[in-house]
Amino acid sequence: MIGKMYVTLAPCILSGILNMLWCRTSVCRSCASPIDRGRKLRDGRRIFGDNKTFAGFFGMIVCGCISQLLWGSLCGISEFLESRNYVYGSCPNTPAFNLLLGGLTGFAYVLFELPNSFIKRRLDIPSGKTVSGIKGAVFFAVDQIDSLLGVILVISFFYPMPVWQYWLYILLGAATHIAVNAVLYLLKIRKNL
Repeated sequence: MIGKMYVTLAPCILSGILNMLWCRTSVCRSCASPIDRGRKLRDGRRIFGDNKTFAGFFGMIVCGCISQLLWGSLCGISEFLESRNYVYGSCPNTPAFNLLLGGLTGFAYVLFELPNSFIKRRLDIPSGKTVSGIKGAVFFAVDQIDSLLGVILVISFFYPMPVWQYWLYILLGAATHIAVNAVLYLLKIRKNL
């Protein structure tokens, strides 16, 4: 079951890595306008901060589409992979479907990160920074699962799953997120864990 869950999540993992690489390019940085446009609320704090940009938001949607198309093509030539993808068990592995699924998972990924950023700004946690103590531990955990909550929700529309499996996806995704972040940190692609 864990293997099938990874086969199903593989394009989401790939799209997250691709979007991180995209966000580090000079092209992305030159057109990276913050989603909140620098606006502040009555409390004097930014809505989301500098790290939530339109370039990253739309980049994740595009990376989701590309990753899902590539993974769908690979699954299309590998009966082994396609038969182990939960989504393809109930939906067709076609370019149109893969574009839809990739776009929706990419959109859900970035959309579900926004409330976390909003709350962090209310608590004076700077964009892209970590804090120590209980607050740091809580936000470290939330940072690992916020986007997964949306991605797995989208997948559940195409592959109905029991509630326990939804939460197993969240745990598996969080562990994978931590491992991938550690590798990207060691490769100096990511600034912090």
